[in-house]
Amino acid sequence: MTFTTRFKSHFLFALALVSTFWSIEAQEKSVEFSGKVVDKATGEPVAYATVMAADNNTKTAIVGTTTLEDGSFSLKTDASNYYIEVSFIGFEKTRIEPPTTQNSKIDLGVIAISEDAQQLEEVVVEGEVSKTVFKLDKRVFNVGKDLSSTGASALEVLNNVPSVNVNIEGQISLRGSQGVQVLINGKPSIIASDESNALGTITADMIDRVEVITNPSAKYDAEGTSGIINIVIKKEERKGLNGSVSVNTGAPDSHSVGISLNRRTEKFNLFTQLGAGYRELPNDLESRNTDLINNTTILSNGEEFRNEAYYNFVLGTDYYFNPTSVLTLSGNFALEIEDQPSTTNFASINGADVTTAEWERNETTEATNPKFQYELQYKKDFQGNEDHTLLFSALGNFFGKDQSSEFTDTTISGTDNDDMQLTRTDFKEAVFTFKLDYTKPFTDELTWETGAQYVLNDVSNDYEVQNLINGAFQVDPGLTNIFEYDQKVLGVYTTGAYEGKKWGVKGGLRLEQTNLTTFLINTGEDNSQDYNNLFPSFHTSYKFSEKVSLQAGYSKRIYRPRMWDLNPFFNIRNNFSIRQGNPELLPEFTDSYELTSIFFIGKTAVNLGVYYRYTTDIIERVATFENNVSTSRPENIGTNKTTGIEFNTKYSPAKWLTFNADFNYNQFTREGTFENTVFDFNADRWSSKLMGKVKFPADIDLEATGNYRSSYQTVQGETNDNLFMDLGLRKKLMKGKAILNLSVRDVFASRISENQIAQADFEIYNRRLRGRFVAFGFSYGFGKGEAMQYSGGRRR
Repeated sequence: MTFTTRFKSHFLFALALVSTFWSIEAQEKSVEFSGKVVDKATGEPVAYATVMAADNNTKTAIVGTTTLEDGSFSLKTDASNYYIEVSFIGFEKTRIEPPTTQNSKIDLGVIAISEDAQQLEEVVVEGEVSKTVFKLDKRVFNVGKDLSSTGASALEVLNNVPSVNVNIEGQISLRGSQGVQVLINGKPSIIASDESNALGTITADMIDRVEVITNPSAKYDAEGTSGIINIVIKKEERKGLNGSVSVNTGAPDSHSVGISLNRRTEKFNLFTQLGAGYRELPNDLESRNTDLINNTTILSNGEEFRNEAYYNFVLGTDYYFNPTSVLTLSGNFALEIEDQPSTTNFASINGADVTTAEWERNETTEATNPKFQYELQYKKDFQGNEDHTLLFSALGNFFGKDQSSEFTDTTISGTDNDDMQLTRTDFKEAVFTFKLDYTKPFTDELTWETGAQYVLNDVSNDYEVQNLINGAFQVDPGLTNIFEYDQKVLGVYTTGAYEGKKWGVKGGLRLEQTNLTTFLINTGEDNSQDYNNLFPSFHTSYKFSEKVSLQAGYSKRIYRPRMWDLNPFFNIRNNFSIRQGNPELLPEFTDSYELTSIFFIGKTAVNLGVYYRYTTDIIERVATFENNVSTSRPENIGTNKTTGIEFNTKYSPAKWLTFNADFNYNQFTREGTFENTVFDFNADRWSSKLMGKVKFPADIDLEATGNYRSSYQTVQGETNDNLFMDLGLRKKLMKGKAILNLSVRDVFASRISENQIAQADFEIYNRRLRGRFVAFGFSYGFGKGEAMQYSGGRRR
């Protein structure tokens, strides 16, 4: 079965699973209310007031909407025991009992609401500044007016969340670790995909809160140790046509244009995004391989580029069967066309420090990368309680790479090193994720969750190397093979929670069954792994007062080796520094414990936490050395015990000045043996981030972020520290509808990655510098849209 056929079959299967809901929903009767909300004192329409139908027993919202600019609204519900409530900032809430009638449409007429000075004062104080609060098993960052009114994107909001950082390529890290899973409204989404840029098109104004889960419960996928970030989108309805346009330019070359559109009606919400751009990513590289036995050294330095033209198209729709049921179908197609020129200069030096040979290696690489995704989701909110939900989602992802490279070695002096090589890569990957979640609150304090997830990952990588021998190219059998990778993971879970006003507890258990097979077709090597694992979790919290809360948690996690960890064949850009995969890698397992507290000192929230993690079969890259060629390959090497402390806070000494500070320190103990070599040692590492934001007159904001990451010991050597700074300047125009952005990443070009390996018979040194990036952008929002930035799809 081909990849295309398999992709279609999974899509049709997912579609069939939700089709049974359609006939049920079509039979439910609903009542549609309409009316107009006005200011009682002036008679003027009140735009964007909230109108909701709420359950009479629980007082919770069943469905809601917002008024249009003329104060009018329309609201549907199929509930039987409810009331209507109208509210707006600074006004008293107005409750309306629905009239008894058999009509399917009811006109409530003109609803006049009165100002409430006391409520207005309270709301402004509460909603002005974004802040963090503790829940049972997570920290919740509520997006306040200081962010929601700036036109910032979701990525910029995340950069304001304590413990979270977003780098120059839009990669998100949590407490300094990448691999964090980003969810939208609690589920995987095209918007949050690693291969999409769409997070840059969600504005702060659309975000209700950001949930940071550093120690996930059994409800979530057990994969990874960095944690989960869940972005919760506001439920308000923005009827009509909304959208934004964005134009960006920068140096090194980075140019893009994008447009986002959204059209909402009573039944449909249609959304689309189109974007195109071109960008360059240069890298300055330096390496030194020293053979201590023969006293010989190979030096290399050069510059490599990854130039890329890209095109992106997103189309999707939400269909509302009724106010409590919605079906979402969306798709994303992207195309990248790559050009990767590079030039590397080599020198061979003997023991007398004399250069015996010099040569130059030039690379010409072209690649075409098609990507497409689909998302199908059905969500049902049960009557009487919006927290009583059923959610089914299916996410499909396909990525391909058709790449060819030509490497030419030209002798400059000394020994003849003229050579030529050709490589070819035909890569295909398909990933399908099916998820079903059910949440049932029995009371305001007791909640039960259960669900299942099935993930299929199917990969094929056809890699070939040809060497020029006697004027003709011949296939190198030692570097040529077809690697096939197939992984299936089935997980089921259940959790139970009690959350009172002061104290709460939550326990859960997740069972995952993993089936992994890898196969090297040319050599017939295969590796199969089939294992079942239980992943328990436990969380508790206690609120001592309004100013002090405490949270503790435990979970068991897993890291399954990725395809690139397992695939032994890689690019030979530098044939003296080779990276390989290991098909026999085993997964890592981690027991994670955390104790975290939050203190409110005035208007400042201080988070302080300690954590401990014990990891078995930890994966480390081990370098071997022969004929001045270093080969790096991942291996399972023993255990790692990490004990750490984390501190973060946000402080505003004045309305125009805000500071965010993060600090993380950990001490770790490594124990392990590989090929009769003992890798036992103790070490530590730490990192810190300080961000300052200054508000100037004329709606101008300046933001500066400094980062420091300490050096730390590895199993064979050391990784050096680095210190760097980013700057950003934003100017709002047209009452925030338009935004001018200027950003400078790595202002002093000091973000240098250096590492060295020191062994008894060899030494290796590597250095990489990306340099300074400057970007300038203009964004404009129309309709009820906000200005937002389009930054292009993420590289892969």
